[in-house]
Amino acid sequence: MAHQDHRLLVLLLAVALTGAGAATPRQLFLVTQAPVTLTNHHGQLLTGNHSVNLLWYGRFTPAQRATVADFVASLSSPAPAHSPSVASWWATTARYHPGAARLALGRQVLDPSLSLGRRLSEADLASLAARLSPHRGSVAVVITASDVLVDGFCLSRCGLHATASAAAPVKRSTRAAATATRGRGRFAYVWVGDSSEQCAGECAWPFHQPTYGPQAPPLVAPNADVGMDGVVINLATLLAGAVTNPYGGGYFQGPAEAPLEAVTACTGVFGAGAYPGYPGQLSVDAATGASFNAVGVAGRRFLLPAMWDPKTSQCSTLV
Repeated sequence: MAHQDHRLLVLLLAVALTGAGAATPRQLFLVTQAPVTLTNHHGQLLTGNHSVNLLWYGRFTPAQRATVADFVASLSSPAPAHSPSVASWWATTARYHPGAARLALGRQVLDPSLSLGRRLSEADLASLAARLSPHRGSVAVVITASDVLVDGFCLSRCGLHATASAAAPVKRSTRAAATATRGRGRFAYVWVGDSSEQCAGECAWPFHQPTYGPQAPPLVAPNADVGMDGVVINLATLLAGAVTNPYGGGYFQGPAEAPLEAVTACTGVFGAGAYPGYPGQLSVDAATGASFNAVGVAGRRFLLPAMWDPKTSQCSTLV
């Protein structure tokens, strides 16, 4: 992996989030900042084997579902003939002591009829996640379609990770809660929205012209779907956060209510030489012009964000 000196990026949180880790809209300014250092708060991390179960809320094509499912299946798959791989990207999470979590694709549930309506609250997201029969050996993932409105979507976040239980639908990832319960009886869940119709410039960059900051031509999405390739970036971000800071007492920088986590600490960086408005040096498919930096199952290509590496204390990229 290449290592990115992360002194030029400041992530601006439009709203201070109370609770879950979040993938936020990419609003970047050119300023000088001290190197990122995530602190181990010695809370519980997710370790061992976990299934990742997907609930598709709204209408998605089979091709869209396959893009995300193949990404999840690639996280712990054997290394493909081509490198770097999705699995090698995920392997960085094992360096977060006491790591490591091995994620495998689990069951998928479809809800094309929008059973809870077109507008969802955070409590609704937890209720949807609970439909996946979650347990301590699983991570529930809710993916909302491009026409579904979720509280805070685009304004302050592109997705979130949190925990929930049958007794209390939403448990916010605060250090106090983590200390009190140590995660007993709780399950981790993730929500990611398809931003293609609502805020692709904020939540699907660099596959769409950015809404704010330096302007540059968008990259060609490796799976020919700006919305789903954006979902993969945000899902990767949130899964890494869910594993390394599931209950609010793991690895992060800043306040527990709005933490910078494994990937959000490296926002906007995808390849070596990245700077605000420029994602970095990436591989490009000669036939399609699509940009990518990781290969998964069946040779499928993805663009994955940089992750903070505890071994080097730097943002590490695949290329």
